[in-house]
Amino acid sequence: MGGKNKQRTKGNVRPSSSGRAAELLAKERGTVSGFIGFSTSPGDLGYVPAVQGAEEIDSLVDADFRMVLRKLSKRDVITKLKAMQEFGTMCKERETETVKGVLPYWSRIYCKISIDHDRRVREATQQAFEQLILKVKKNLAPHLKSLMGYWLIAQCDTYSPAASAAKVAFEKAFPPSKQSEALIFCKDEILNVLQDHLLKETPDTLSDPQTVPEEEREAKFFRILTCSLLALKKLLSVLPSSENSLLEEKLEPLLSQTKFWKYGKHNTAQVRSAFFELMSALCQYVPESVKAEASRVCPAVLLSIDDSDAIVCPALWEAVLHVLATIEDCWIHVNARKGVLPKLWIVLQEGGRGLATIIYPNLLPFISKVPHDITGPKLDFCRTFFTFIIQGMLTERATTSRSECSAILSAFMECLRFTILQNIGEEEEDIKIQEMLINDQLIPLIDTVIKEPRLQNGPLFYEVAELLSSWETRRENLSYEETALTFQRMLSNFWDGLSKVCVVHVDRIDVDEKALAAVSCLLEVLQNPEEKLKPNKRKAVKIRFSEEAEVENSTENETYVDVGSSNEPGIIFQAQHLSPLRKEPLEDLVCTLAELSIVYTSDQRSDPHLKFLSALLSNFASSRVFQVLLESRSTIQEAIKPQYENPSLQFLYENVIDWLKEDWRKETDFLVDILYSVLYCCSSTTERENILSDLTKMDLKWKILLQIIQKACSSLEKYSLVSSWLKGSVLGEKLVTLADDLCSTSLKTTVASVESFHSEKWALLSLVLSQLIKNESLIGEVYVKRIIDKLQAALSKAKDLSEAGNAEPSVSFICDVASNFFSSVKGCLLMPSSEDLLFTVFQLCAKSQATTYLSDCLVNKLKHTWMCGLTSLVHQLGGMHKESTFLQRSAFWVKNQLQSSVMDVKSLQVLISAVSDLLTELLEADEVSAYILKDYIEWLTPSKCEWEKMQDSLSTEWLKKPLLEGRLSMNCHISGTDLRLCLMDKLPSHLCTTALLSRVMLLILEKGVLFEKQDVERSKLESVIAEQLYALQWIEELANPPCLLLEFLQKLKVMNILSEKLCALSNIPCLLQILFKRSKESGRLWTLTLAKMINTKNISSCEIKALFNTTESFFPLTEGNLHTLQNLSPFLLEEDKEELVIQCTAKLMTCDKIELSKIDGPFGYLAILNSCLSGGNIDYGELMPGILKIIISWRHDYEDIFLFSCNLKEASPQFLGFNIEMMRFLSLLLKNSSSLLDSEWDFVMCSMLAWLETTSESQAVFFTALVQVFACVSCDLTTALSVYFQALTPEIIEKLPANLISEWQEFFSEGIHSLLLPLMVKITREEKNTSETLFQNSVLKPLGEALMFVSKDQLLNHKLPAKFVASQKTNLPDKVQTLLNTLSPLLLFRARPVQITVYHMLNKLMSDLPEFDNKDLKSYGDEEEELSLSPPAALMTVLATQEDLLENVLECIPVGEFAVVQPLSEEFCIVLGYLLTWKLILTFFKAASSQLRALYSQYLRRTKSLNKLLYHLFRLMPENPAFPGSTAEFPNKDTKTYFTEELNLDVKDMSTLSSQIPHLACSVYCMTLKDLPAMVRLWWNSCEKRVFSIVDKFTSKYVSNILSSQEISSVQTSTQLFNGMMVKARSTTREVIATYSVDDIFIELIIQLPPNYPLGSITVESGKRVGVAVQQWRNWMLQLSTYLTHQNGSIMEGLALWKNNVDKRFEGVEDCMICFSVIHGSNYSLPKKACRTCKKKFHSACLYKWFTSSNKSTCPLCRETFF
Repeated sequence: MGGKNKQRTKGNVRPSSSGRAAELLAKERGTVSGFIGFSTSPGDLGYVPAVQGAEEIDSLVDADFRMVLRKLSKRDVITKLKAMQEFGTMCKERETETVKGVLPYWSRIYCKISIDHDRRVREATQQAFEQLILKVKKNLAPHLKSLMGYWLIAQCDTYSPAASAAKVAFEKAFPPSKQSEALIFCKDEILNVLQDHLLKETPDTLSDPQTVPEEEREAKFFRILTCSLLALKKLLSVLPSSENSLLEEKLEPLLSQTKFWKYGKHNTAQVRSAFFELMSALCQYVPESVKAEASRVCPAVLLSIDDSDAIVCPALWEAVLHVLATIEDCWIHVNARKGVLPKLWIVLQEGGRGLATIIYPNLLPFISKVPHDITGPKLDFCRTFFTFIIQGMLTERATTSRSECSAILSAFMECLRFTILQNIGEEEEDIKIQEMLINDQLIPLIDTVIKEPRLQNGPLFYEVAELLSSWETRRENLSYEETALTFQRMLSNFWDGLSKVCVVHVDRIDVDEKALAAVSCLLEVLQNPEEKLKPNKRKAVKIRFSEEAEVENSTENETYVDVGSSNEPGIIFQAQHLSPLRKEPLEDLVCTLAELSIVYTSDQRSDPHLKFLSALLSNFASSRVFQVLLESRSTIQEAIKPQYENPSLQFLYENVIDWLKEDWRKETDFLVDILYSVLYCCSSTTERENILSDLTKMDLKWKILLQIIQKACSSLEKYSLVSSWLKGSVLGEKLVTLADDLCSTSLKTTVASVESFHSEKWALLSLVLSQLIKNESLIGEVYVKRIIDKLQAALSKAKDLSEAGNAEPSVSFICDVASNFFSSVKGCLLMPSSEDLLFTVFQLCAKSQATTYLSDCLVNKLKHTWMCGLTSLVHQLGGMHKESTFLQRSAFWVKNQLQSSVMDVKSLQVLISAVSDLLTELLEADEVSAYILKDYIEWLTPSKCEWEKMQDSLSTEWLKKPLLEGRLSMNCHISGTDLRLCLMDKLPSHLCTTALLSRVMLLILEKGVLFEKQDVERSKLESVIAEQLYALQWIEELANPPCLLLEFLQKLKVMNILSEKLCALSNIPCLLQILFKRSKESGRLWTLTLAKMINTKNISSCEIKALFNTTESFFPLTEGNLHTLQNLSPFLLEEDKEELVIQCTAKLMTCDKIELSKIDGPFGYLAILNSCLSGGNIDYGELMPGILKIIISWRHDYEDIFLFSCNLKEASPQFLGFNIEMMRFLSLLLKNSSSLLDSEWDFVMCSMLAWLETTSESQAVFFTALVQVFACVSCDLTTALSVYFQALTPEIIEKLPANLISEWQEFFSEGIHSLLLPLMVKITREEKNTSETLFQNSVLKPLGEALMFVSKDQLLNHKLPAKFVASQKTNLPDKVQTLLNTLSPLLLFRARPVQITVYHMLNKLMSDLPEFDNKDLKSYGDEEEELSLSPPAALMTVLATQEDLLENVLECIPVGEFAVVQPLSEEFCIVLGYLLTWKLILTFFKAASSQLRALYSQYLRRTKSLNKLLYHLFRLMPENPAFPGSTAEFPNKDTKTYFTEELNLDVKDMSTLSSQIPHLACSVYCMTLKDLPAMVRLWWNSCEKRVFSIVDKFTSKYVSNILSSQEISSVQTSTQLFNGMMVKARSTTREVIATYSVDDIFIELIIQLPPNYPLGSITVESGKRVGVAVQQWRNWMLQLSTYLTHQNGSIMEGLALWKNNVDKRFEGVEDCMICFSVIHGSNYSLPKKACRTCKKKFHSACLYKWFTSSNKSTCPLCRETFF
């Protein structure tokens, strides 16, 4: 066919259109059709509304509907399914009129698609039909007849969801009352459709054989057959009976067809099943038609009786019974003896073939309908029938299935009863049948069931009991006189037969225990048929999930035992209600069996017989049975004169006690049952108590006592037999002794197996303590108390045992006993002993396992016991807490633990958890009143004195940080600040106490408890919160809190004890008042806590003003007032601050020497002034010079107070504090220094230098806190001056004294750095082995910041002692080398300030250092091979050390995975030093010339240092290098990343610490790519595939654009001029164009940067060229490409090199014939080594490489030996 753009046939100007063709066709033929089709066969829908034409009909169909209907004709299942769903949606959403237009076309579509092969399509069709019905409603009526047949078939679909959807649609269309009318209206059409399907259709007519596979065609056909048969059944069942006669006529054509009757034998089970269902319906609704067709119906149904398909069977047997009931002469049409019965026998013989539950319930109705002439002779028929039933039951399939077996047994007994009633009489044949049924069928069946354990749980015994009951009733009933003798004879036969069977099973030495159990069960059922539920009534299934386990456990120990209705085995039943016909033979049988059992027990010591005897006695305890047992011994031993009148007692003392005493006997449960049988036969309570007391005194196993008591608890009847003994003293004393023995022996025993040894004894104790009957304890109250005392004492001892773990089993058992006791016995904690026990359990729960040495399992048990006891305690606390001392004792114990014991974080967590559990229970219980809580909190809370003691015990190391930061000023000696907390192994008691009390307060505040005196209690709560804030502030102020404290803070978060939460729940004004008051009293940490609170809660200045009336209230100054003012000053109102400044300035003027360094003197006033002035909001321009004049006057009057140029070893803290404040003031003064006089400037600068000299001389006493502050402040003053002079503007310079700047530069600045540089070297040298934290946050920071201002000249003219390293190759002057050797190792120093300072100082020198190598470059001739030159050796030595350290840190992290480095950790310092060293090396490299760079890069290549760096960088750079505050996920020009933002390495700035390493790593990577692109490219190409991909993606995404734009920009802004060459750049296309012209030669080169620049190769393309040979041109292109790829420099440098090369070529210098270049690519030399034979010249480096790679020394060109 032609394509779109091909020429059409001449004259054919319009494209073809099937719509237009249809319109023309309609016009020509004069017909109009709404649908145009290509086929009318039923296999194809072949109809869609025309797109154009036939507008008068098409106007009814919406265009969208047209499209959907067309899709429905497609063959693809998914297309049809989606189209049908879309159709349903459109029906729902469109207007009614629009949907109505579809109705004329829907019928045919529905009829076809509702029987589609795909079940999803069928379901969707019915759902869409429902939507259509809901929309069009009554408008569907005209189309009903064409739809209804298929609709009914759809309602019988074998796919349930489709059938349900069709039924729903039918119900939506017709209300229930109208449904039958609708079917009557359409019945003819329905029957036509069904008859067509059943008689005419085939797989090939329903589906297209050409397109549909055979298997699919057949499946569809069989499904439609099934649905049609079921639809006919449904039609019959729905139509009213009045229509039946009419329907019979309509059905005649169908029923007369042989094809229809063959469906009964169809291969498909579903078709057969539907056929038999239809047969049942025909019999039910049109019996006349069935009778007319009896000759077909009977064989079709009855001869299929052996069909064993599970689908067919239910329908078949229903049909069989319907046929038998409907057609009276049905047996005429079939041969019963040859056709039906043999098939039935086979089914029965095979046990129903797995379908017994379906088949066997139909046997009774079946045989009741079989006439006598067919069953005769009766005897043979009955024998055959019942024998086959039993045979079927014994098949493996039937025996293994309980339901099958039950069905067969029930059917057997039903049929047996029926047959006997049918043959009741005294005729010979009747008697034979009766005897055959009893002796040959029933008794053998009972025998079989007794032998076979799998059948014993069936219903046979109950059915037999019912059978006997019915015979006994008929025997005793006067109305059945004529048959009484018959029933009497049958009963005698039965009991004779049963006795023989039972005796056979019992009278054996190798007896089967299960058979004996079955006999016992049968006798029990026969005695009490009404008492037992039949097992075939299914029990309710109870599913228990794991979470319910605890609930289930608790129900096991229920407080009350309701056993009134329980009839478990072992409970004695009375048989008074039995008729004599049952009672006598049953008792005779029991006596016979009991006698046999005792004989075997006595003679053969047979245990199974003894158990059987126990079971018999449990159900048949009577004097007669015991008498028989006693008489039987006379045959065994001499007659003993009876000691007791009661035979049961005689039997107990003669036999049972001996059996109980036998040690070898493991099972005694059944013996205890015999004991209860004896007790049952006793005449009085006293008699029973005496028996049990005798047994208690005997040395019997504890298990026997346990079983006696357990059985008493299981039944009220048994409890009544032993209750007086349980409460008595004999048992009580025995149990107390037991408890004592258990506790003492288990604590001493070291055997691991004590648990198994003692478990029965512990179980006994647990039972007697926790079991209640009728709300009373089992044993006497007094004994309960004594046992609890013993347990508590044992648990107390267990607390103090060593870690050997001996206490584990005993504690475990005590826990089990105690938890049962606590949870079961109400009011148990009213006993002091049980309260002691609970207290001991609480102590064990509140201690960590490290202290108690208990296992996890045991700790969980203890917690469970504690919670049980706690629940019990809370329930009884109601109004009698005064009687309970538990709360007070536990609170005092907890307080003592917090204040005196050594606690780690785990111990504290355990303690808090225990107290939380206690308090939570108290809060949740409604019975517990607020005053109980009030008392409990009071007992827990320390007194004021205790609080102060705990505060004093906190280390004062925290003071350093606020002193250095100037938040607090002090002028007294501070002890303890030099202590180290790193090795802290226990938490301070203050932290523990506040944590626990905070948890308590949080629980109370969250619950919102209301106290009587709410204000008083709330203030106590606020005090606790204040203490918690104080503790947290202490940790926050520590410069480097130890790991233990960090873990403590983490645990507080885990336990939800957060200061924010506390503050949120507290009363802020009240809390603020408490903190302010304590701050004024004590100052120091309380002040800082107050400031933190104000800051975090954004307290307004007005609220702060409300805390004090006037500023006067702070005077006279105390330490508390001073600190409070210092920290409140930033938050004060401006007028208050101004008032303070004026007051302090005024007071300064009136001070004498004695007052100068006092707190309430100039020291204090200056400190306040400094705090107020540092805010900088108010301009104190005139005031500050005035204060300076006062200070200068002090200098004249009291010179000795100023610590100038002295050693601070002997300096008093008062003077130190005073000098510190003066220095701070001078630093602030520099911000307003424009009006200073010349003499004042002299004072400021001279003082600064003098104080600096003091600092320099006092390095030995830096460990003292105030000396450290002095040193820091003096350095800060130096920095302030340096900053001031660096930031001078011309306007300010004019106002300054004339010689000031020159004096600063020539004298003071020089003086500063001559002091500071040696000081830093000295400090770092001496402190190498000291922890880096000591100086990190104090002296080194300000010292480093001051040194940042040292100039290059001052560095080069340093006065450091000379330092050289042997064998160190260097071209540097001695002073520079000394400086490098001194400072470079400091990059390894474990303190960030030192590393940053050294970096900044060395960075000032780096760019000048290559010049020294450059001067010496000529001495390196090109004679040497593979030349290399090291960057500064001092740096490379440091780098080598750093590489080793870093390898240890990062070796386990894969390349490409981001390694998070903890700020200020040791690893942080290692990584920082390494990256700073590389920054210096790269700065040095960048400053070098091209030739030097080649030598340096050769050195780096050899050492592989750069490769290591790049691998490390891809562990240190984050995957997303977004600058904090932006995102770089989708980078664009405006996105801030670590590559776009400048890195600021400041000594003091700690805000960006966490991002410093990633930012620095990115900076180093960017520098490396920029300055060493060729080496990076080489490394990248050698990487493994994974790393290669990571590097490429990262560089392309974040770095390439930046470097490309910088490179292009550098070309555009370059001032470099080339003679004969022009260079220009295009930034948008990332291209550089170079045009080279000389004489008539013109060359244009286009250099293209790759997207992953500089990793990818730069491509060089050819532009215009004139006058150059192609080969030469290619050589030059290759050279430029090589230079740009392999040289470490910019594009401009590469072009310069290339131009030089071309120039040399034109000057006549020949190319080296190895590299085909004039100038060497790396060392830039010319070809000088000439071959003596061919005279060609080569580069030395090229020749060296040629010789080494070829292993020859011949000329590359002429192959002669090269000399």
